[in-house]
Amino acid sequence: MTDAGRHPLIKLFTMSEVLDVKGYVGNFEARILKKARYVDENECTACGECAGVCPVVRPDEFNSGLSSRKAIFVPFPQAVPSAYVININECLGHNPSVCARCIEACDKGCINFHMSDEEIVEKVGTIVVATGLEPYDPAELDEYGYTRFENVLTSLEFERLINAGGPTGGEVIRPTDRKRPESIGFVQCVGSRSVRKGGNYCSNICCMNTIKATLVLKEHYPDMEVKVFYIDIRAFGKGFEELYARSRRLGVHYIRGLPGTVEQDTKNSLHVAVENTAIGKLEIYHLDMLVLAIGIKPAGSAQQLKEMLGLQLTADGFFLEAHPKLQPVDAATRGIFYAGCAESPKDIKESVTQASAAAARAIRLMHKGEIISEPITSEVIAEKCKSCGICADVCPYNAITVDVKKKKPAVVNIAACAGCGTCAAECPFDAITMNHFTDTQIINQVNALLGEKPKEKNLAFACNWCSYAGADYAGVSRLQYPPNVRIIRTMCSGRVDEKFIWEGFKKGAPVILISGCHIGDCHYIDANKWTERRVKKVHKKMAKLGIRPERLQLEWISAAEGVRFAEVMSNIEKLRQNVSDEEIAETIEILEKEKL
Repeated sequence: MTDAGRHPLIKLFTMSEVLDVKGYVGNFEARILKKARYVDENECTACGECAGVCPVVRPDEFNSGLSSRKAIFVPFPQAVPSAYVININECLGHNPSVCARCIEACDKGCINFHMSDEEIVEKVGTIVVATGLEPYDPAELDEYGYTRFENVLTSLEFERLINAGGPTGGEVIRPTDRKRPESIGFVQCVGSRSVRKGGNYCSNICCMNTIKATLVLKEHYPDMEVKVFYIDIRAFGKGFEELYARSRRLGVHYIRGLPGTVEQDTKNSLHVAVENTAIGKLEIYHLDMLVLAIGIKPAGSAQQLKEMLGLQLTADGFFLEAHPKLQPVDAATRGIFYAGCAESPKDIKESVTQASAAAARAIRLMHKGEIISEPITSEVIAEKCKSCGICADVCPYNAITVDVKKKKPAVVNIAACAGCGTCAAECPFDAITMNHFTDTQIINQVNALLGEKPKEKNLAFACNWCSYAGADYAGVSRLQYPPNVRIIRTMCSGRVDEKFIWEGFKKGAPVILISGCHIGDCHYIDANKWTERRVKKVHKKMAKLGIRPERLQLEWISAAEGVRFAEVMSNIEKLRQNVSDEEIAETIEILEKEKL
């Protein structure tokens, strides 16, 4: 952090949050709220005189509430910039008649209660999303007694206890009597790998974090009794198995099974009931302290950023990469990359590796000073354009400009166009063509796929980033689904024109499926809302013509929902079996008569 703070080409905004991001790769515009520090960070030398006279005492968040801080404080050791900050909601000094002792103590005059929040706009070419993580709160797991017993700590609280810079100087003590515990137990997978409470995924770091803690304890207190209650130990990293074996050699007792109940006696000792699954017996352990190895949750800002940047989340709430193998640090939105636990739970080594990869990807994109545009963009046929402005209204990237009053043809900003194709599908005059996904190309695919035995096939339009990727994921996962589905890939479900649907039915398709990203998760911000409106419009026409509307299905399937893709395909096949040859022939006759 110090290197970043001193780098002449890096602007560091601390105590800040991103309010909004607009634009596209190479031309992002970020609106940032920089909150008032009430201390001049350029003048403050962090001498500490102000904190010495401050009368307000509050729990120190950095030490998990195990120590205290003042209303004016340094957030954590080696913070950048090295300057104090005032929590204005706790401070009494903004009313000088009440306190203002820190102002009197500061010889350099760094404190200014007239500071206010500042809004800053920064233009950037690429964005790296590194939102970090949130630790799981074990309060809901009442069986472990975290909210009832003081001697039950989280792994984060225990980490501060054994740290030399922590509140006890590295000395391990029990919170109730401030004495060294003779026995300590660790409970693994608290808030992880659980369908009922917490996350159903592995948090990656908990096993090795516990093993590290046991090694530190045994090195400092060889006679201390240390037990670890686990489901299974996942020591899969380089050198991790050796650390696990070393912990066992030092006398750490690993018990395969998680506690069912935790009780406390009159001496504040804990009685832990565990079913030891290795021997099939219920055992009671008497411990002085219990440490809960808490899992990792996605950052609370993930949902807000997802909507702001048009990103996608997995079912677990972490950001979804463009491709798990080929583009592991890229977002589906060009120019945005992931680093650290924003994408999934990972340790420091993995985080550094991914951050380096994200930086390299951003440099690769930006170092030339200009960006080569993707060929999949919209193109306006000026002779057909009537300057109605519909294309500009539906474009989620504001990449199309139309002068409706002067009746000038629409113009597409190729750099801003992301290639969703919604404008081409909505244009009533066929004045927009989508390069590489033209009307002719897609209709030819419909004709080819339904050229033989159309009554036995299901036609599906799948968006590239979600439902098509979901199909790929279903295949990789070896999930079984009916093989008679014929998929046409489009970049977005918003590209599926009404005429593609009618063409499919005219060629004898029993059922047609349109699938795309979930509403709110669209790779192209909100292009799929136009898909939803278009399908409702077609459903009304079908009902009016006497065609069963349920033969046109709309389903939202994310890239991570391979199981859902297989289920949808099975349901579509059941629907197909209920469509008779007579109904298909009647549909073809109706559509030819209506010239649709």
